[in-house]
Amino acid sequence: MPSPELSAVHIHPVKSLAACTVAEAAVEPWGLGGDRRWMLVDTTGKVVTQRQQPRMALISAVPEPGGGIVLTAPGRAALTVEVPEPGQTTGVVLHSSRLDVVEAAGSAHAWLGEYLGAEVRLVHLDAPDRRRLIDPAYARPGETVNLADGFPLLLTTLASLDALNALIAEGDHAGEGPLPMNRFRPNAVVTGTTAWAEDDWSRLSIGDVTFRVVKPCARCVVTTTDQHTGRRGAEPLRTLARHRRSGKDLLFGQNLIPDSAGVIRVGDPVRVLD
Repeated sequence: MPSPELSAVHIHPVKSLAACTVAEAAVEPWGLGGDRRWMLVDTTGKVVTQRQQPRMALISAVPEPGGGIVLTAPGRAALTVEVPEPGQTTGVVLHSSRLDVVEAAGSAHAWLGEYLGAEVRLVHLDAPDRRRLIDPAYARPGETVNLADGFPLLLTTLASLDALNALIAEGDHAGEGPLPMNRFRPNAVVTGTTAWAEDDWSRLSIGDVTFRVVKPCARCVVTTTDQHTGRRGAEPLRTLARHRRSGKDLLFGQNLIPDSAGVIRVGDPVRVLD
């Protein structure tokens, strides 16, 4: 078997919009550079994701120099959104966390709201001291995360996806498979391992950057959403419930916390340290 290596890197400039595939990315303490620095909220300030709006998968946010983004969606003219000037913040809720963010220009709210058919606001996490603390059950004191659900990076392996697709092919919803990796919205995809090998990892390096493997990723309804059409099915949750359940959680992939900074690149060797 070939040695494990990094086969793909993905960032999500706006939480729950389409992923951007990149050749390399800077590793910051709270996540990859440019990953999940923006998100959508509703009129009450609560985060909006593909859980509520599967059509968000059809919207792309391409990063611009300086941190801005260009929004595109089928049938819509592109919109450039600049990083908002530092100033008045607004309080929002991301799952169980409350944090202060800065709102984008009103044109971004209107563009997104018209496409989704719902009143939403686009907000930006602009200052390092406003990032959220990671769950202390898994993190060291002071470790923070961007606007990801809970942890700085998510890693998946191609071998485990192949194994999951083989299980889906044996089930009642075989016609939904094979599923692509984008259903799981990872940051780092690794090739050259055995299936489910990542279950036993506790520390690893990608190139020169080291990470702690802190917690398997519990999956939600977003994984059932076709990232190219916005339509939902039963898989992979149906098969994960049969084969990858831990209590209430259905597991695929591993959450990582960086132990060092640096840059990860497609083709980097992946070494299991513990």
